[in-house]
Amino acid sequence: MADPETPANNQGPVTISSSSSERAPIIYFDGASCFGHHNGAIQIELAANLLMPVGAAVRVDVIQTAHLRCSVAAALALREALDKALAMFRQGQQQPVAEEIPAVKN
Repeated sequence: MADPETPANNQGPVTISSSSSERAPIIYFDGASCFGHHNGAIQIELAANLLMPVGAAVRVDVIQTAHLRCSVAAALALREALDKALAMFRQGQQQPVAEEIPAVKN
């Protein structure tokens, strides 16, 4: 039996159906409101902030945007993808900017 904590490294080529690409939801979130596990499934609740006008003020409401459920192997694969995406972001931040955009002052 395969170790559920270790993602399979040699899964072969993966083909993603082109019919699913356009229908997949885009999930935006500002943070993870809570997390846990149940019966071997990782559970993460994703949340986003909503700005709600209240007279002349603004109230921030937090709403759940997704309920993420996955296996341990899928969670490890997601963490690896996030780590790699963050490394790419950091590397891009270190590139010299060819032309600075002047700040606009009001």
